[in-house]
Amino acid sequence: MRPTPNAGILDIAPYVGGKSTAKAGVRVVKLSSNETPLGASPAAIEAYKEAAGNLHRYPDGSATKLRETIAEVYNLPSGQIVCGAGSDELIGLLIHAYVKADDEVLISEHGFLMYKIYAQSVGAKVIFAPEKNLRTDVDAILKAVTEKTKIVFIANPNNPTGSYISASEMKHLHDNLPKNVILAIDDAYSEYATPDDYSDGSELVKTSENTVMLRTFSKIYGLSALRLGWMFAPAHIIDAVNRIRGPFNISTPAISAGIAAIRDTGFTQRTKEFNRKWLDWLNTEITKLGLTVHPSIGNFLIVEIPVEKHTAYYANAYLLERGLIVREVVNYGLPNCLRISIGLEEDNKAVVSALKEFLSK
Repeated sequence: MRPTPNAGILDIAPYVGGKSTAKAGVRVVKLSSNETPLGASPAAIEAYKEAAGNLHRYPDGSATKLRETIAEVYNLPSGQIVCGAGSDELIGLLIHAYVKADDEVLISEHGFLMYKIYAQSVGAKVIFAPEKNLRTDVDAILKAVTEKTKIVFIANPNNPTGSYISASEMKHLHDNLPKNVILAIDDAYSEYATPDDYSDGSELVKTSENTVMLRTFSKIYGLSALRLGWMFAPAHIIDAVNRIRGPFNISTPAISAGIAAIRDTGFTQRTKEFNRKWLDWLNTEITKLGLTVHPSIGNFLIVEIPVEKHTAYYANAYLLERGLIVREVVNYGLPNCLRISIGLEEDNKAVVSALKEFLSK
């Protein structure tokens, strides 16, 4: 006899992050996890170091100064913000607060896998709404809503596809959802977005009782190692999440670095401009190779490998042999695609060169 996990736990396929190692002896270029190649703001790094002198003290359990800084920078009420160990933790807390066994969580066909994993952990049923051209289909989402639907998750921009839906589409989705269904807008890559018709969804949160906005410091702010995220939501949802949140879920160094990072708007803007330049460059150069590159407004691209001659599996293996680590997305239902994060100039050029060599074989 031995302890047995709850029903369904062992049926969950664990989340597999992007690889970090390649062939021994070659220079490793990690483009598998959508990390910023420019790293964190120097101000954030310094703030992190300064926090080392107080490691014997518990952190502020409410992350008050961080919430106040977020509120100041984004013009939001600090009382409607909760911080977490990455937005991942907040996704889990939201599900554990509002979803139970046999309820339904609705996501787009190629949505972020952690929505599914957290939903399965409470015994909920995960419903996938079909996409059109790797893009969230709002009408398909609405058609899939039932009396059992508790939360609709929309990653905008979406990971791994890089696509987005416009502000008007998001409003249409919200306006036609039942008022007791939560619309969770995951804006992990929002800071990279440039289209005029894009919105982070914060206005919907301000004017409704059933919309939340999730953000992270792991992407443009370059604090992936510190696990730091936040959520803006109606006060009643913040209250529910805080009741099950751990009392010290964010470390003092993370709080300090987060405050410095979000205040360094100049560094953030330079990072955004760098990403836009090389996102466009990679799109153009890979398209010249005859490959299909799907439109993206994040810091990564989805590239289709033509199966009649090659496969994404072998393309990935070829790149890996040369120390270029990209991401296979077969677990997202995209077996013929690779997701490639934006890297430094030499890294981006190395990827294009390696793909060109691969396709010539």
